[in-house]
Amino acid sequence: MGQLRAEVAVAQLPKHGEELCGDCVQVVQDSSTLVVLSDGLGSGVKAHILSSMTCKMISTMLRGGLELDDVIDSLSKTLPVCEVRHLAYSTFSILRIMPDNSAYLAEFDNPAVFLGRGSELLPLRPESREYGGKIVKESRFTLEDGDWLVMISDGILHAGIGGVWNLGWGWDRVGDYLRRLSPYEEDAESLARELVETTRKLYAGKPGDDATAVVVRLRVPRRLTVLAGPPRRKSDDARVVRSFMEGPGKKVVCGGTTSLMVGRELGRKVEVELGSLRDSAPPTGRIEGIDLVTEGILTLTRALETIRDGIPPRHRLRYRTDGPGRLAHCLAEADEIRFIVGRAINPAHQSPDLPSELALKSKVVEDLARVLRGHGKEVTVDTY
Repeated sequence: MGQLRAEVAVAQLPKHGEELCGDCVQVVQDSSTLVVLSDGLGSGVKAHILSSMTCKMISTMLRGGLELDDVIDSLSKTLPVCEVRHLAYSTFSILRIMPDNSAYLAEFDNPAVFLGRGSELLPLRPESREYGGKIVKESRFTLEDGDWLVMISDGILHAGIGGVWNLGWGWDRVGDYLRRLSPYEEDAESLARELVETTRKLYAGKPGDDATAVVVRLRVPRRLTVLAGPPRRKSDDARVVRSFMEGPGKKVVCGGTTSLMVGRELGRKVEVELGSLRDSAPPTGRIEGIDLVTEGILTLTRALETIRDGIPPRHRLRYRTDGPGRLAHCLAEADEIRFIVGRAINPAHQSPDLPSELALKSKVVEDLARVLRGHGKEVTVDTY
């Protein structure tokens, strides 16, 4: 089995009356995936500062090359203990998933992490180790395609206390909820959102504690190939279309001239979907065997504007029918994206009345690639 993609989603609720959530989550994805969840003692600004400091220390030390054992040892000696409650000022859970799909989990005073496969919960069987006088639970395991993990703060366990549940929702009930829900929520984002929304309802809309859910789903990477623009030399048309069609995963064609080239080389009809026409966006098209066909410069630019300040939750993009929205959704759900950019110049876009960034399609694609890489996606750009 090849390397799986760890899809990570976070959903949070601050305590009622507080602006900031006292829990902190940090996710670092490169060759491996690192997820850190910390719960600061109390709530509000103070708790937020404590948990953020803990997350930052962990991620910085790990990225600096320290071994996990050294990081945990340093943390356990550094984190102070409240003299009144005799509790650590912040708790932590550290999850690291390696390229071979092996995983390491360290937990200090946070609720136990849920590990699921399909609709079953799998036991983790952690071992306890002492670091600086503090007990840390450690687990090592191997993940498979479709496995999911849920890390939570104790605000979720306490939901419903004194109301729906006398002693709160509790770990077992939360686990049963996740076990029943996970087969119906295909992505991490949906599962995290549903878990926190149910928590909010159990608190009757007034959370008595900060509540955080981090969902990690393992799956085969989603791949996307985007063809934007014909090649500079017309003699390369057939080669470029062949390379495009041989790419794995979903396929998107951007540009009217580009779509006509693809249709001609494949011997397939190009149709316009007039029902997708919007005031701010040209209509999409249709070519048999292609997942999405759009206009070029304007659609690419609108998609860039949609994701530039952060990729919106996919459920907000899923039902958009306009070209930029559909393209943004394809980019949001893909893990590995290949842009094939033709350098043929479209004279219609060389007008001095158009903004300079619209002058060349390749410039817009470069901006898209930079933004997408910033969101942890693997992006390659090939030009012809």
